[in-house]
Amino acid sequence: MRDDKASLAKQFIQAIPHSRALNMRVEQIGDGVAEISMPYDEALIGDPQTGVIHGGAVSALMDTCGGAAVMSHPDAPAGTATISLRIDYMRAATPGQRITARAECYHITRSVAFVRARASDADADNPVATASGSFTVERPKGAGA
Repeated sequence: MRDDKASLAKQFIQAIPHSRALNMRVEQIGDGVAEISMPYDEALIGDPQTGVIHGGAVSALMDTCGGAAVMSHPDAPAGTATISLRIDYMRAATPGQRITARAECYHITRSVAFVRARASDADADNPVATASGSFTVERPKGAGA
């Protein structure tokens, strides 16, 4: 069952047009944890003088990764949507480097899942950004609590 949820989450992410446009790649997924990466792309530069990727692309990566973590959680159905996402940008990502987000769904209620995430470039000990968010937990019609 867990492999089915991870596979479904992976297929869903690969079907999202913005995930494809940002060349997101699922690195790892399962049991409420997801890791998704995005390559450096000059089309995503937010500051032409420094070559730094725009924060919106990092935000999209972290949001997608958070949703994937929820979808792969053993206690959550496959469907989810973002309720809130707070992102703290710690530093600019290093130009030319792949950015990887890792998210963990650490608590689920009947209708809301809570996630923490972190995005890093090659310097994994020094995050580019951290995030915390809440996501819907969509249950099939007629499903119990």
